[in-house]
Amino acid sequence: MAGVWCAAAAVLLAGCGVQPSGVTGGDEAPTGVAPGVTLYFVDAGGELRPQLRPTGRLGTVSDAVQLLLTGLGDSDLRTEIAPTTTPRVVVTSTPDVLRIEVPLTIDDVTPLGIDQIVCTALGVHVQGGGSRDTRAQVRFTLPTPESEKHRRCPVTG
Repeated sequence: MAGVWCAAAAVLLAGCGVQPSGVTGGDEAPTGVAPGVTLYFVDAGGELRPQLRPTGRLGTVSDAVQLLLTGLGDSDLRTEIAPTTTPRVVVTSTPDVLRIEVPLTIDDVTPLGIDQIVCTALGVHVQGGGSRDTRAQVRFTLPTPESEKHRRCPVTG
């Protein structure tokens, strides 16, 4: 009987042959839990600034861009996007690109306004667990070469 206990103790002490390993790296964990959504607006110096809009949830990329198009809310920032009464936004995605169809023409938005859309969309995408390598393509209602560009947010790299 003592031999059985010794054998059992030897197995326990040896850990069944499993050796400890070091810490292994991986992708960053998704951070989809949020008190709201971060929208990007422009400060007095012409720089993009994040603004948390307390919605009680993160929502979708489409929700965030629609909220961006509705305006500033209570803020001392400004927008470079013309007001629209129809803020309907359609977002489709591939592994590398978010295609964001906005109810605007290129004349309704400045280059900084395009960056507002891109940063807002990619911010929600990443916070919801999407890849940081994804780019955004802002598609306007009328054809323009600007609709073909794949963009990154200049604030986050």
